[in-house]
Amino acid sequence: MSSSRRSFSRAGEALRAWQAGQWLVAGLGALATAVAVGVPTDVVPTPLFGRSVPVQWWNYPALALTAVLAGLVLSTYVRPSAASPAASPSAQPPGTVRDGRMGALGGVLSFFAVGCPVCNKLVLVLLGSSGALSYWAPLQPLFAFASVALLAEAALRRLSTQRLCPVVRAPEAGVPGG
Repeated sequence: MSSSRRSFSRAGEALRAWQAGQWLVAGLGALATAVAVGVPTDVVPTPLFGRSVPVQWWNYPALALTAVLAGLVLSTYVRPSAASPAASPSAQPPGTVRDGRMGALGGVLSFFAVGCPVCNKLVLVLLGSSGALSYWAPLQPLFAFASVALLAEAALRRLSTQRLCPVVRAPEAGVPGG
């Protein structure tokens, strides 16, 4: 077996071994991400939010990829119902926390990527309205790419190590050994 923490074959094995509950969490996580990112940025049209600049064609695939990948990353934190307590939480490989941070950063970047450039208060304060359209808007596709890349890397790393270091039930307080 490879010493690399990234492996498409191990990630595929982990996905094939997922149970219905994990797929349900992945689907619900994807839906929640699509709503949490898409509604306030008005990529998903609702009467709650408006947008001064029209949605760009690439906002839809960026939101879809972000939602699917975020759902997969979220589901890697779910313990399967018949998990074997083979690995302890301390046996997690180095960088597992960093993988979670990569996923979180990818989600935040997607919000900035698909959002309206002149609706973002931080960008308006820093660059003004014309600066937001001239400088920020052309950078948004790069933020979308970075978001998807970070989420994909986090999903690949978490899935690659899922079979080696499964999530186990936390020991109950006052019960020795379990």
